[in-house]
Amino acid sequence: MAAVPGDGPRTPSVRIGPIDLAARVDEALAVQAIAFGLGPEEVEVRRHIVLRHLDHPHARALGATTPDDRLVGFVYGLPNERGQWWSTVVEPYLRATGSVHWLDDSFVVTELHVLPDFQNRGVGRALITALTDAVDQPRSILSAIDTESPARGLYRSLGYRDLARQVLFPSAPKPYAVMGAPLPLLRGR
Repeated sequence: MAAVPGDGPRTPSVRIGPIDLAARVDEALAVQAIAFGLGPEEVEVRRHIVLRHLDHPHARALGATTPDDRLVGFVYGLPNERGQWWSTVVEPYLRATGSVHWLDDSFVVTELHVLPDFQNRGVGRALITALTDAVDQPRSILSAIDTESPARGLYRSLGYRDLARQVLFPSAPKPYAVMGAPLPLLRGR
C-alpha cells in the first residue's frame, strides 16, 4: 500500500492498493468516462472489455481511493499474448518500426485513469509503478493517444519511449502511439 498526500478538502489523500476491479467496474468506468471523455455507449462497450480482460489469470488491478473509499483512479493490465486483440492490431505497426519483439515477454498496461481533480499529484505515477513493480515480465508496453499530453509526459518520465506512432484502432477517432519501457520503471520526475 502506498499513500499520496492530499492538498486540502477538495483533494484528500489517497491510498494506492489492490482492488477487486470486477466488483468496482462501474465506479472505474465512471472515472474513465470523466478522465477520458467517454459517452454512455462507449462506457458499456468498455465494461465488457474490462470484464473479459479480468478473466485472465494474471490480470492485475490497483485503485486509488480516498479515506471514504471513493475510487478516484485505477490501473490494470495483464501479460501480453500475441493472440490478444490489442496485440494483433499493433503488431504490423511495431513490425514496421523494428519493434515487434516488444510484444513478447511484456506486461501491457491496459488502462490508467485518474479523475481530473487528482491529476498532477503523483497518483497516476504511483498506480503504474506499483502495478508494474509486481510483475515478472522484463518490460511494459501500452498505448496512448498520439498527441503531446500530460499522460505521454508521465510515461516518458517513467522510461517509456515511442515504439510506433499513428496507430489506428478500429472505431477509435484518434491515432495512438505504442510505447514501451524496461522494468522496473524509472523513478523520480
